Amino acid sequence: MRFPATDWVAGLSPWPEEFGLDRMRALLAELGDPQLAFPSVHVVGTNGKSTTTRLTAALLRGEGQRVGAYTSPHVSGWHERLDTNAGGFEQAVARVRPAAGRLRATQFEALTAAALAEFAAAEVDVAVIEAGLGGRLDATNVLRAPVVVLTNVGLDHTEQLGETREEIAAEKLAVVGPGAAVVLCEPEWQALARSSGAGTVVLTGRSNLALAVAAAETFLGRPVDASPADTVALPGRLERRGEAPLEIRDGAHNLDGIGWLLPRVPDRRYVIVASILGDKDVDGMLAALSALGDTLVATRSSNTRALPAAELARLGSRWFTRTEQEPDPAAALAAAHAIAGPQGAVLVTGSLYLLADLAAHGEGVPSSTGRDSASSSSPPS
Repeated sequence: MRFPATDWVAGLSPWPEEFGLDRMRALLAELGDPQLAFPSVHVVGTNGKSTTTRLTAALLRGEGQRVGAYTSPHVSGWHERLDTNAGGFEQAVARVRPAAGRLRATQFEALTAAALAEFAAAEVDVAVIEAGLGGRLDATNVLRAPVVVLTNVGLDHTEQLGETREEIAAEKLAVVGPGAAVVLCEPEWQALARSSGAGTVVLTGRSNLALAVAAAETFLGRPVDASPADTVALPGRLERRGEAPLEIRDGAHNLDGIGWLLPRVPDRRYVIVASILGDKDVDGMLAALSALGDTLVATRSSNTRALPAAELARLGSRWFTRTEQEPDPAAALAAAHAIAGPQGAVLVTGSLYLLADLAAHGEGVPSSTGRDSASSSSPPS
C-alpha cells in the first residue's frame, strides 16, 4: 500500500540551502499561524530530547490535558514524529502540502508545520515540541512557549552551532521568550538562561524523567503524578530484540550518547554494527564503542551525511581487532549475527537513521525497550 504523504515528505529536501525562519513563518502565516492556538513546552538540547518530550507529554496527559507531541527523527516510520489523540499523519501532511509545496519548504519545515496545524485542529491544551537542530534558527523557534527545557549541552553539530559548549548553549537557549520558565539539569547554564530572557529557572536532576516532571509541574503550576511515565517507550532506545543471540539497538549518534550507552548494556562482548554521520566525532565514538567488543561491521545508513562503509571500516581498524564492511544495513546485521553466533551478542548503534533503515526492511517490532531511557540521564534523542 502506498501512502501519498509519506512519499511526498520523503522526497523533500532534508537540509536547507540556508538556515533561517523566514520561509517557516511564511508557511505558518498561510496556515493561519496555528502555533499561536496553544501554549507549548519547547524541548532543546543535545541528547535526550525525544524521550524527554514523550515523557512530558505522558505526564501532562495523565493530568487530564489534551496534548500533542512532536519529535524527530523517527525509527519505525514518519508517523512516529507526530503524536496526538486526533487525526493521523496523512491528514496532517495533506493539510499543509499545498502551501509547503508553493514555498518550497524543507522536509523538517513541512513536518513541523503539519504537526503544529494538526495540534491546532485538535484543539490541544498544550503541545510538547522537540527542536530539530540547535534552536535560534530551527523551524520550531516560532512557538508560544511558556516553558523551555534544555536537556543538556554537548559538542554536536559544531559547524552549525559553534565550537564550544557555551556557543552551542547560547544557540539552544535563543528560543527562550521573555519571561519564560527554563528547566535545566546542568547548573552552569542558569546565568545564560536568565540573560536569554528567562523569568524563572528551574534546576532539576540529571535524568529525562526529572526534566519531564519539572517541565510538567512548571507548566501546570502544581505537582504531577509521575506514574504515566512507566508506559513510555521509544523505538531505538536500548531496544532488546532477542536473547539467543542477544541483539540490542540504540540510536546513540554522538560521543555523549555513546557515553550514556556504555554502562547500560548488559555485560557482554558485542559484535558492533555501526553507521555514523560524517559530521560527528567519528574517531571518538569508535574508540568508545571498542570497549564493548573487538569486531566492527561498518555499514552506511541512507542519510546522505553517513560515512561510506569502507571509510568507517578504515577508521575503525585503529580501534577494533576485526573490521568488516557491508554497505547494506540489513546485510551488515546478518553478517554480524553470523560472526557472533547463536550465543553471541550484537549491538546496532551510531545513528537513528540506521535503525530506521533496518525497520524499513521489515525487521519487526522490538521485544522490549530499555526502561533506562526514561530514568537515566541523557540518552540519544
